Amino acid sequence: MSALDLTNLYADLDLAAAEEVVTVLHTAPGLRVERIVSTGQASPPGFHYDQPHAEWVAVLVGSADLRFADEHAPRTVSAGDTVLIEPRRRHRVERTDSPTIWLAIHFGPEIAADVRD
Repeated sequence: MSALDLTNLYADLDLAAAEEVVTVLHTAPGLRVERIVSTGQASPPGFHYDQPHAEWVAVLVGSADLRFADEHAPRTVSAGDTVLIEPRRRHRVERTDSPTIWLAIHFGPEIAADVRD
């Protein structure tokens, strides 16, 4: 994809997928931009993401419950909400609406231009 290509974040949504659908929109050294479409999925019981890099997420459509391991209660994030997840901050998704569309920006020197965690 070149800098002049047009992308619509709401196009080509698979709302019947059994799993979350992650579409990588852009990569560069130290940066990965993704669209994530959730249709009711949640993290497996006991699982936490523990990433070596930072991640900024925005909810574009829907809502979700995001729980950090160091907090007692989940945070409900809704359309328009953003969260910066610092490196190594353990977190999980406890619930998503169907659909929930996220924009996720992963950044840090650990991000390779063509590799997904």
